[in-house]
Amino acid sequence: MTQVNIAEAKVRFSELVRKALAGEEVVVAKDNRPLLRLVPVANRTGKSRRPGSAKGQVWMAADFATPLGDFSDYR
Repeated sequence: MTQVNIAEAKVRFSELVRKALAGEEVVVAKDNRPLLRLVPVANRTGKSRRPGSAKGQVWMAADFATPLGDFSDYR
């Protein structure tokens, strides 16, 4: 675990980001009291997104584009 005070974190920010991305725990402190932990943002599913992956799973009703009856007063 790496713990640094705020002033040192400002100076070494790029290095600390690299350490956090490599899986090391990085803690930023103020007056040697831990304030926050630097962690990478992970994809929740672990899979990358792919266009068209929901094909066949999404549908729209046949009357989807039909104006609503009570909306005619606004046209």
